[in-house]
Amino acid sequence: MTLDKKRILLVIGGGIAAYKSLDLIRRLKERGARVRTILTAAGAEFITPLSAASLSGEKCLTDLFSLTDEADIGHIRLSREADLVVVAPATADLMAKMAQGFANDLASTVLIATDKRVLVAPAMNPFMWNHPATRRNLAQLVADGVATVGPNEGEMAERGEAGRGRMAEPLEIVAAIEKLLAAIPATDALKGRKMLVTSGPTREPIDPVRYISNRSSGKQGHSVARAAAAAGAEVLLVSGPVEIPDPSGVKTVHVETAAEMLSAAEAALPVDVAVCAAAVADWRVDAVANEKLKKQEGRMPSLSLVENPDVLATLSHSKKRPRLVIGFAAETEHLIEHARAKLKRKGCDWIVANDVSPETGVFGGAHNQVHLVTANGVESWPVLSKEAVAEGLVRRIAAALGGRA
Repeated sequence: MTLDKKRILLVIGGGIAAYKSLDLIRRLKERGARVRTILTAAGAEFITPLSAASLSGEKCLTDLFSLTDEADIGHIRLSREADLVVVAPATADLMAKMAQGFANDLASTVLIATDKRVLVAPAMNPFMWNHPATRRNLAQLVADGVATVGPNEGEMAERGEAGRGRMAEPLEIVAAIEKLLAAIPATDALKGRKMLVTSGPTREPIDPVRYISNRSSGKQGHSVARAAAAAGAEVLLVSGPVEIPDPSGVKTVHVETAAEMLSAAEAALPVDVAVCAAAVADWRVDAVANEKLKKQEGRMPSLSLVENPDVLATLSHSKKRPRLVIGFAAETEHLIEHARAKLKRKGCDWIVANDVSPETGVFGGAHNQVHLVTANGVESWPVLSKEAVAEGLVRRIAAALGGRA
């Protein structure tokens, strides 16, 4: 059975597509999954809790404030015991709650409390699907690492309405669940391992106001730290200045400059694995001005630049060198050629190379296409969410260390 003993928490939103969720439960059970269900108040207008419970073999939960349900399991444990949370149908209202972090009923509370991956199957009228608010909410969910399946093109329940908005068919959702679960590392894949991850940009001050930096958002590095922690590793994240929250379950040290990042990284040794995903500034100003440099008519300030310490090379040649040292190469041309040269020059074990040309949208975006460069060759991955890239990398790390992938 493809989903044998996998625990799926299914959130059923309000909409005519809710009836398909009953077939989805049956399909999941056929494949050996254990299915628990949450039915929203709007969903209960279309199907009954008894229907969901009868098919799943588990009580269908509906009420955040049920004393009996809270005593039996509690919404926090419910949100974290699953291997995957699936929202089908995901209505415009439910997606808006997820994107904005609302927690005013059982479904939205569980979705904001979970530490597991979430898959949504949107279902709504085509005009609702194409509304700017829905597009913004979808973009936010994808940026947060939420996976999607559908919606499909077709006739709507309303007479005369057609377009994109039909919920994906149950077997399509099952296939997406199988694919997503296959990519998620085992929860004990890195148990007992220590990992260092660097992430984000650095800022090298010019004066008290200005600095040299780059466009790195830290999303990829933070995703690696989150995925490693989910796989059981003890993770220390050294983060440059970013606008995203610290990953849960990860100890995070915040730094500004390359020198501070190197100091924090060296202080973390020894570790089993170091993943240097940070975009460290190559240069800094030799002498930082104590006061703001003033614009002077006809004169340009003279800035003398010196090379920053090399975090990746230093860790690769440290007496406390981690067993596996992985660097990232953000390039705009000759991607593989430059990545191979960096692998040799830095002395690390792997390079994760990606094209950060403006047209790719990688810097600050939710997706990435990487090439894993090792001494044995190059492995090119398809375009994936940054969460999926992180999970794939963690699986490879676990396999290299002899753990469960």
